[in-house]
Amino acid sequence: MADEYGVNRETIRQILMEDLGKRMVASRFVPHALSDDQRHERVHYAKDVIKTARRNKNFLNSIVAENETWCFRYDPTTKRQNTEWKSPASPKGKKVRLRKSKVKTMLVCFYDSKGIIHHVFVPEGQTVTGSIYLSVLERLWKRIRRVRPEYLASGSWFFFTTMHRFTGQLLYNNF
Repeated sequence: MADEYGVNRETIRQILMEDLGKRMVASRFVPHALSDDQRHERVHYAKDVIKTARRNKNFLNSIVAENETWCFRYDPTTKRQNTEWKSPASPKGKKVRLRKSKVKTMLVCFYDSKGIIHHVFVPEGQTVTGSIYLSVLERLWKRIRRVRPEYLASGSWFFFTTMHRFTGQLLYNNF
């Protein structure tokens, strides 16, 4: 605006903020909406974790968690690039997550309270089937033996995953 109107930047700021009562506001990301079943499952799962943590004080330090996420190739705008001048009465801006690019790959990551234990990038276009997931778990098991031998020695570690019922059976039946 300063260049456009040939006015000092500080004058523009003063007019916008002090005279017009505007302020710089960054848009916030809108979280995904969950179905009632998904919300109920998350609440049930969280209550189980809290109950176990109350019984075992070392529980949170002995969790191996798993997360899967899609990695897309895109050029995101920065928070600063996304700001705009708004008056106090203006509604807050929302920024929907960027459009997903056609180039994507899935990242499966396993971690505990000490950091990342193992991660796998699933090749582009490959579907994660039960047999592929089992091979990932086999590699995880070998990695845990190398980097977290204390888990195997104590026998008291927990594995949480987005597919916790399926993988729990796999772990106990195959390893």
